[in-house]
Amino acid sequence: MIESLLIANRGEIARRIIRTAKRLDIRTIAVHSEPDADLPFVAEADEAVCIGPANPAQSYRNAEAILAAAKSTGAQAIHPGYGFLSENAGFARTVKASDLVWVGPGADAIAAMGDKINARNLMAAAGVPVAPGTAEPVADVDAAVAAAAQIGYPVMVKAAAGGGGMGMGVAADEAALRTEFGKVRAFAERMFGDGAVLLERYFPRVRHVEVQILGLADGRVVALSERECSVQRRNQKLVEEAPSPAVGPQLRARILDAAVRAGEAVNYRNAGTVECLLDPATGEFFFLEMNTRLQVEHPITELIHGTDLVEQQLRIASGLEPSIDLHRPTRGHAIELRVNAEDPKRFLPGPGRVTTWVEPSGDGVRVDAGYAEGTTVTPFYDSLMAKLIVFGADRADALAKARAAVAGFQIAGPKHNLPFFAELLENPEFLGGDYDTAIVARMRKA
Repeated sequence: MIESLLIANRGEIARRIIRTAKRLDIRTIAVHSEPDADLPFVAEADEAVCIGPANPAQSYRNAEAILAAAKSTGAQAIHPGYGFLSENAGFARTVKASDLVWVGPGADAIAAMGDKINARNLMAAAGVPVAPGTAEPVADVDAAVAAAAQIGYPVMVKAAAGGGGMGMGVAADEAALRTEFGKVRAFAERMFGDGAVLLERYFPRVRHVEVQILGLADGRVVALSERECSVQRRNQKLVEEAPSPAVGPQLRARILDAAVRAGEAVNYRNAGTVECLLDPATGEFFFLEMNTRLQVEHPITELIHGTDLVEQQLRIASGLEPSIDLHRPTRGHAIELRVNAEDPKRFLPGPGRVTTWVEPSGDGVRVDAGYAEGTTVTPFYDSLMAKLIVFGADRADALAKARAAVAGFQIAGPKHNLPFFAELLENPEFLGGDYDTAIVARMRKA
């Protein structure tokens, strides 16, 4: 096992990684920006290094500063968490070239899955179902119109280099396509430095289901189980649950098999997620993207499997066998609620100083938090403050625990979306389990 670990991230995921590393007697090094100096993850690490000002480009995305911190502290390995540099193939290559252990997949797999068009084509060649769409970047808006006529409206306009729900738009007709194409291309150039755009068929009623995979040190790829991620705002997840209430044994076997093939197609190592769109009417599913990192929602998979995915990541990166029975049946049901510093109606950011922070507790309740009373949620980073995770004997038990935990979570200072979760947990559509990615939009129109 590696002996010292630099966490190239912040907030709750940095604390999460530190917690496992300490249990494994691994020395931890935190890196932080200037405004994050007082956050819990900095105090909890064995050592901490300030790597720059608030701007992520000068701190958490500053590869040179992170590598300098690793060298000065004698770190043996780097864990990138999620976001920032976690899916940057160039950074992964540089880490390995610096004789450091990279706790993640190989740079080639990251690069292959980072380009959404290339990923689609690779998956199709591997026999993984993909939605009807373009096999090459769309050259201009007229080419997009011609392609949409072949695919059929509505279409999803996507940045080829995008991810995490960013750089996407929906067009129901040619006029909308001409507008969305320009918007997505401009956004992609600004955010990703790559204006390549692809088109895919858009399914008005669809569920978002993903599979946790592990690429083991010996070359095998295994699929643990699926997660349901259909409660979204602006194509970004708010609530996840495992297992999915939409997936039965036969469909599960098909989705997990496709996820393994997806990982094998790029010689995947370490933890990753294969995301799919599921048509609830037909049971058809299509590859959406592969996230070549640990997901925000990994705790719900941990709970139904009784494992620690960060530990498995560290073991794989160290060349060790996993410490769990990979074929052990899952048990129970888990739900994760992303507690964000945003208003519960329009979901607009609402940063501020935390004047009250009281976490719920009890059997089956877990809180992975990046903040505490007296800290400040700044406007410089993602609005995620904490993940409220519950585990129950079945879905009904998990829902009951989620309602109690939401009611017991006290936050004052920044805006927060706990009132939305209280509303969702009384929503008949969600409670019945027969919901899709438009559930939040329907709730807000009611």
